[in-house]
Amino acid sequence: MVSVTRAVFGDLPLGAGTVEKFQLQSDQLRVDIISWGCTITALEVKDRQGRASDLVLGFAELEGYLQKQPYFGAVVGRVANRIAKGTFTLDGKEYQLAINNGPNSLHGGVRGFDKVLWTPQVLSNGVEFSRVSPDGEEGYPGELKVWVTYTLDGGELVINYRAQASQTTPVNLTNHSYFNLAGQGSPNIYDHEVTIEADTFLPVDETLIPTAVPLGALFTLCGYERLMCPLPPSDCKRLKKAGHVSSMYQLCPAQCLAYREVAPVQGTAFDLRKPVELGKHLQEFHMNGFDHNFCLKGSKEKRFCARVHHAGSGRVLEVYTTQPGVQFYTGNFLDGTLKGKRGALYPKHSGFCLETQNWPDAVNQSSSSMKMKTLFTSIFQS
Repeated sequence: MVSVTRAVFGDLPLGAGTVEKFQLQSDQLRVDIISWGCTITALEVKDRQGRASDLVLGFAELEGYLQKQPYFGAVVGRVANRIAKGTFTLDGKEYQLAINNGPNSLHGGVRGFDKVLWTPQVLSNGVEFSRVSPDGEEGYPGELKVWVTYTLDGGELVINYRAQASQTTPVNLTNHSYFNLAGQGSPNIYDHEVTIEADTFLPVDETLIPTAVPLGALFTLCGYERLMCPLPPSDCKRLKKAGHVSSMYQLCPAQCLAYREVAPVQGTAFDLRKPVELGKHLQEFHMNGFDHNFCLKGSKEKRFCARVHHAGSGRVLEVYTTQPGVQFYTGNFLDGTLKGKRGALYPKHSGFCLETQNWPDAVNQSSSSMKMKTLFTSIFQS
């Protein structure tokens, strides 16, 4: 049995509207979501002793979410993650987006989906938010109708994303919650055990854009790209002999991201297929943290993606998704300057994100489903 309650969370400046809070509660889980950015502001779960703690970083008041802050709990879009140099070409026309992350466009631009008021509708076991992103918003082409639905079933929270566009446009939606299974306000996530079901990941450059494959190395990737390609090897050889990369790409029915460097995790710090304790792992590999896309195996059906276990509390987070990738981020840019709930300060590595999504900068790399003019759907389940 799920209860849904509705209350005022705060008023936007200059009479721009009222932000509401929706509380979903079952016997195992309590989730608070506000209509500003479809933002998860609290997620309360009991530990093995029956003591409940809030597990997501964020703020108690609306003012916190209106200041500059790292997307705590919000839905980000029109395109989550980074688009290189904020440019892409569709149907022969080049589009320039708002630049808001070094040389790139991040999470939809200066005023993305996290910084707008959504229209709510209460459901029997959750809440649905909707909005219309107008043609040209943040530089993106076409009008986009978007629906984000949060539903609760026992200890499972499901986020369902749907979008419909008036013309071909990039779409890539995700939720940017920061978790700490010891409880928000705990100093770090080093004692969390992490597992990610991925054989490959995307290396990145200094601006966190996935690196490109040198032309001469393009066809050496078959050993692991074969996992997602339906073509027999003979066809690959035939296309290789054509000597024209774009021809190979256009003929490929899989429409895979062949221009991106997809690297095997085997033997690297990115091999998280078996549980690793995060603090020890970062120390062993001398890492600043993770902010990388892991390439998920399988079809577009919902499947297991990641698992995080906190031994001290006994809490476990499991993630399932229909998306081809998950961005694992360990709060590397948190610096302790923001004051969150109950006066908590959020230093580096005090929370982690598992952002299920399409691959970063995919709009510049392939004819992927990120470029859509019909219906976009995605499911996140935890």
